[in-house]
Order: sequence, then structure tokens, then C-alpha cells
Amino acid sequence: MTRLRELRKLHGLSQEKFSEVSGFSYKFYQLIEIGKKNDLRLSSLERLAEAYGIEVHELLGPDTPKTKFPKRIRPKQKPKSSR
Repeated sequence: MTRLRELRKLHGLSQEKFSEVSGFSYKFYQLIEIGKKNDLRLSSLERLAEAYGIEVHELLGPDTPKTKFPKRIRPKQKPKSSR
């Protein structure tokens, strides 16, 4: 999906980083972006749009939407060891 690639690059994100932000596996997101996953569910489109702070119709519309920077990913915290 050309729009996803455009938005991702606009925000300076790698496919791997955006897949983390949107909650999709890296490989699944790759398939979506290159157009090999054409039969997406509405819930998947909603997750993709939500990651950019936009609505689905903005994601699919003819013009590039104004997006918010994707949700920040909290650094994974190491489990505290008990002493």
C-alpha cells in the first residue's frame, strides 16, 4: 500500500519500527506495505490508521493526511531481580 510507505517514510520509521508501533508482526506488515496482502479486515485498517492518529477514510483517501507522530514505544524494561 503506497500510502503506508509514504507515511512511514514521512515519519522516518523503518518497517520494523512501524510494525511495532501498529502492533503487527514485521513480516505481516511487509506484506501489507508491498501490496501482497490486499484483503485486509476493517479492524486491521483501523489499527494502521490509529497508529498515525488518523481515521480509516483519511488513510484510504486521495490526499496525504496530516498525521500525528506514531505512538511512542515504551522501552522494554528488564525484570527486576529479587535479592
